[in-house]
Amino acid sequence: MGEEEHTGLSVFDGVLIVGGGIIAVVVLITLIGFVTSIIWFVLKLVIVVALVVFVGRLIFRRRS
Repeated sequence: MGEEEHTGLSVFDGVLIVGGGIIAVVVLITLIGFVTSIIWFVLKLVIVVALVVFVGRLIFRRRS
């Protein structure tokens, strides 16, 4: 008589979903920052290598 069926989400389920969403967002932001820093490092490395090659070619052209 006094039994009620609970359908839907409990408060604990809602807390778990919100907590999981917050953790997922933090991980995503961290991952985006990590990938962006790797891309920026590779880009700077390519620019430095290109400048060294360019200066090296200028120096060796003048000597020959």
